[in-house]
Amino acid sequence: MSVYVAAPLCAEAKAELASHGVSAGSFKVAVRCLAPSEHGGRLDLAANGSNSRRATSDTTTVATLEPPGPATKFSRPILESAGIPLVTSESATGGMKRIIEAIESAGSSNIRESVQSTLEPS
Repeated sequence: MSVYVAAPLCAEAKAELASHGVSAGSFKVAVRCLAPSEHGGRLDLAANGSNSRRATSDTTTVATLEPPGPATKFSRPILESAGIPLVTSESATGGMKRIIEAIESAGSSNIRESVQSTLEPS
């Protein structure tokens, strides 16, 4: 399973996953770092869109993690169209803990849907 993480949170997210032994339940999990989408305090819409499309094109993606901010306004609709939950958190540790718990509670079929329903309940 892959979790795509915004650049500013990536190192901390990798450390949190490593503290769990790079797995969640019976699933091996990988943190995939996204390219920075902000430069000099300005949002780079092309980079933001490219990051979102990268996550949606990976069939192993179960969630993305970004800090709160203007980028989520643009990435959320792209991710939602693919059924990929967007977790927003100032803390990569807290965000990854939520994602890991959702993966651990997922069944063995349709992992993405199960994680999505845990992270984004209706």
